[in-house]
This record gives sequence, structure tokens and C-alpha cells, in this order.
Amino acid sequence: MIFEEVSEGIKEAMLARDKVRLEALRGIKKELLEAKTAKGSNGEVTDEQALSIIAKLLKQRKESADIYAKNGREELAEAELQEAKVLESFLPKQLTKEELIPIVKGKIDELGLISSSDAGKLTGILMKTLKGKVDGKLLNEVIRALLA
Repeated sequence: MIFEEVSEGIKEAMLARDKVRLEALRGIKKELLEAKTAKGSNGEVTDEQALSIIAKLLKQRKESADIYAKNGREELAEAELQEAKVLESFLPKQLTKEELIPIVKGKIDELGLISSSDAGKLTGILMKTLKGKVDGKLLNEVIRALLA
């Protein structure tokens, strides 16, 4: 289970004195504990929920790094990107644009979609199918290009 992996990783990072990894793992554990104790929760966090939480944290790190870089704070941007690398190690491999195009083409043919007004419908279907394996922005870009 991911929660145990994170806890074990924290111990290893402490022993190795790896501050970046330790900080990233503590952030994950904090969010997982909050999800466990959230109202309406049964006290457990499934691996699927954990991956969703980690993906959200990864997105936050990347956005923060962009903001820091735009404001000339390169050292902070670099720290955020290093934490992002740690977070990525817990997520499944993301599909590349080249891997995504045939999947999208196949689904377009299967559903018989032809106009760009069908993009939202197709995005919803593929996001459910490829959950956690594809970046939403990339998927949307590929769909718009193929339906144009």
C-alpha cells in the first residue's frame, strides 16, 4: 500500500539525510492522513485515492515552480521541481503524445466522432479510461488537434 511505502521512505530519507525527499514524502503523508480522517471517510485511503492525491500534489509543485521561475526565484523553482521528481516516482508512467495519438484515434473511430463539439464528451470518456496515466492538458491538446 502506498501509505506504508511513504512511511518507509520517510525513514530512509531521514537516515540518508535527504532533505528534499524527506520534505516531499512528509507532504504526501500529511495529505494522506488528512484524507484518512476527513469527514465521510472510512478511515482508509485506497491506493487509487492516494495516487489521485499525489497527482494533485505534483501539479501544485509544477505550478509553484513555474511561478517562482517567472518571478526570478530560481532556487525555489529548483526545489519545487526536485520535490516533483520524488512525487513522480509514486505515479504510474505517463503516456507521451506519441503513445496517446493512436489511443485517441481509435476511440474517435469507435464512437464515430467527427466535430470539435464532441471534444468534451471524448475527453470525459478517455480521462476515465486512462485515469492517472495521462495529463489532462496533453489529452485535450491531442483531442483538439485530431478533431479539428
